[in-house]
Amino acid sequence: MIHASETRVLLLRHAETAAPDLFHGEESDVGLGPRGFEQARRAGERIAAFRPDLIYSSGMRRAAETAEAIALACGLPLLTCRELHERKMGLMSGQPRVEGWPIYEATKEHWKTGRLDFTHQGGESFAAMQARALPAFRSLMDREAGKTVVIVAHGVINRVVLCSMLEGYTPADFDRISIDFVGTHDVRWDGQTLRLIDFHPGEPTPMIRVPSPERPVS
Repeated sequence: MIHASETRVLLLRHAETAAPDLFHGEESDVGLGPRGFEQARRAGERIAAFRPDLIYSSGMRRAAETAEAIALACGLPLLTCRELHERKMGLMSGQPRVEGWPIYEATKEHWKTGRLDFTHQGGESFAAMQARALPAFRSLMDREAGKTVVIVAHGVINRVVLCSMLEGYTPADFDRISIDFVGTHDVRWDGQTLRLIDFHPGEPTPMIRVPSPERPVS
């Protein structure tokens, strides 16, 4: 179905958590840290200029606290789309990012080459995230057809949704999708095609520096 007017979606990652040096999966309902609350406040001021009609977040605390600041700036109530929660990370949830980074990088490489069912033990695969998130995202856009909708979700799930639905994108483009804190993808949905119109940068996640393997002593 082609809608009479396009739906505009402003899709954000949440603001910085209270522990940005750790992996936080669906198992970790961490809230925002001081920097994150300030990022969310500034995002609210910026997004209010777009005059959105609705504000949604996943049901997780870090997304809801970000969306609450945006909703306050826009004078709108906060709605919830629980299916857009973060990826289940298994034992990696709560692990220092510097330690778990090689596993995450290796997993991404499998996804980018089309092995969408691949995952580490206890983790959610790309295909599993597609199965729960895409129907919810599509249903939300169709339900709010013709409106401007803000959705605050999570880095990995945003990448899965956009790589799966954006015109001209595939899972091979996983790393092309920025996941800055409160970075905003401005997209349009006509009922069949999702198009990227603009990207508004946020604040990058702190760099991960994985130690080089030690050279054997000769």
